[in-house]
Amino acid sequence: MVPHRKLVVQEFVSLDGFAAGPNDDVAFIPASMQGDRSFGQEQVSFMDECDTMLLGRITYNMFSRYWPNVKQGDEQPFADKFNGLSKIVFSTILDRAPWGPWSDARVVTRSPAEEVDDLKRRPGKGIFVSGSISVVQMLTRANLVDEFRLVLCPVTLGTGRRLFDDGSHLRMTTTDVRQLDRGAVSLRYSLSR
Repeated sequence: MVPHRKLVVQEFVSLDGFAAGPNDDVAFIPASMQGDRSFGQEQVSFMDECDTMLLGRITYNMFSRYWPNVKQGDEQPFADKFNGLSKIVFSTILDRAPWGPWSDARVVTRSPAEEVDDLKRRPGKGIFVSGSISVVQMLTRANLVDEFRLVLCPVTLGTGRRLFDDGSHLRMTTTDVRQLDRGAVSLRYSLSR
């Protein structure tokens, strides 16, 4: 029997619960995290646990313009691992999803829930989603998320897009809490089923 692959959602959220500000602005993330070495080390280790990344089209557009161009500096060890992952982009608009000199992401038009259900049955390491709020919400509603890794940034946004938007009631167990170098807090939760 194939072991169950874990789906991990990683999101940055404000103190008032927003994963993006007005007009999907995510400037609060680099403002809160840039130069945070403890988070960088945590991320490099996390990439060793995963082999597949899921993205929505908007997050794909942001990430594919940035990460393939990181070739030096503090972010480079993470970027090398991140860029090397197998990538899936959920989109009904894109025909291709290039990723710099690395292999293109695979464009999937069917529902994220169907794709993830299939992925979890195949052998491999962990699957994760970063950003991609709509995709995360669909996967949460389908009860496919195994773990949330939330980075609570020391900022309030007032308005924007919430990570948990539909009033759903989720029971979670706290598995780790760590203060990061720049004042954010790393929170890990497993979902109780």
